[in-house]
Amino acid sequence: MPASTPNVVDELFEAPKLERLTSSSSTHKPRILLLYGSLRERSFSRLLTLEAERLLQRMGAETRVFDPHGLPLPDGATIDHPKVQELRELVLWSEGQVWTSPERHGAMSAVMKAQIDWIPLALGALRPTQGRTLAVMQVCGGSQSFNTVNQLRVLGRWMRMLTIPNQSSVAKAFQEFDENDRMKPSPYYDRVVDVMEELIKFTLLTRDVSDYLTDRYSERKESAEELSKRVSLQAAL
Repeated sequence: MPASTPNVVDELFEAPKLERLTSSSSTHKPRILLLYGSLRERSFSRLLTLEAERLLQRMGAETRVFDPHGLPLPDGATIDHPKVQELRELVLWSEGQVWTSPERHGAMSAVMKAQIDWIPLALGALRPTQGRTLAVMQVCGGSQSFNTVNQLRVLGRWMRMLTIPNQSSVAKAFQEFDENDRMKPSPYYDRVVDVMEELIKFTLLTRDVSDYLTDRYSERKESAEELSKRVSLQAAL
């Protein structure tokens, strides 16, 4: 006998179905957006991002890297600012993302946070980040820490993204790139390969079912209640 759940609206309740999670039909390249968190001329977060982009392309992804130069501070301009529009369009285009930030005073950089703050949870009926996969990385000026990637994970969860388990933290990043701005062979580099590989796998697994993965009983109930109110109001008129 099924368990008693008197507080559940039966017609809105749905047990997860395996067949809804195994339907994959997309054949285009995974679309990955990469964000980095520094405006320095020789930015190690940008160099790490470019290494990640090369790996993603080698793995068959289509990539875009957003240049944060010229992006205003949050609320420092209207949403029709060209850089804000560029960022939001790229977010909507993406199926997965990579966020890479330097660690500044034990936290992510203001440049990184400003980009995320310009991305809304909702654009009309669209949720720009919900259900998209996310990989997080950081570069450190000194010894390795995980302060920034931990913060980025919190933000990814807040933005309703599917943040993959693996991550990268590169210690003393200034030692990890050569005179041609390419990352040197090292365990740090190997970890970046691991992270990008995992991001592609999770993106391929989830991109066709992200709407189902993020479909929530509470939101179905709220929508049904709003529809009922509108119908009642129209009937009263």
